[in-house]
Amino acid sequence: MPDEITADCVIEDDRWEAAGLEDLAARAVEAALSWHRIGGEVVVMGCDDARIASLNADFRGKPRATNVLSWPSVEHLPHPPGEAPEIPDEDELGDIAIAFETCVAEAQAQGKPFDHHVLHLLVHATLHLLGYDHDTDPDAERMETTERAILARLDVPDPYGETAR
Repeated sequence: MPDEITADCVIEDDRWEAAGLEDLAARAVEAALSWHRIGGEVVVMGCDDARIASLNADFRGKPRATNVLSWPSVEHLPHPPGEAPEIPDEDELGDIAIAFETCVAEAQAQGKPFDHHVLHLLVHATLHLLGYDHDTDPDAERMETTERAILARLDVPDPYGETAR
């Protein structure tokens, strides 16, 4: 298992540069991986809604914008619902794409600071790279509990709370 944690950013939309995506990605990936006591590399692409809609169409058959997508570097083994996934023993954990306009709109609609919302989405996507999913209620509960614990380390309030801060 690698010791070093790296978040490499590819900025396709300049608004991500101004929003500090490189710092947000480094913080989110470091928090998620160190919580699991592992190292690894994650590539984060900051793009716009048009680009993520194209990726969503190509990879998921859903030709519309979404907030974040992730592509794990390995196929994860199935795990019993609600149990932690087997963490991959890989240097390169996978890739994440995050869409600027959708993130701005969601943060505004939820009354959350933009950086908190982006940190949450990047932690969420990093957990997908590690094998977490939310296909069943027990898996969703485990993933959300893990997200809350990691985000607390980043001083980000519970993103699933009923009231936004």
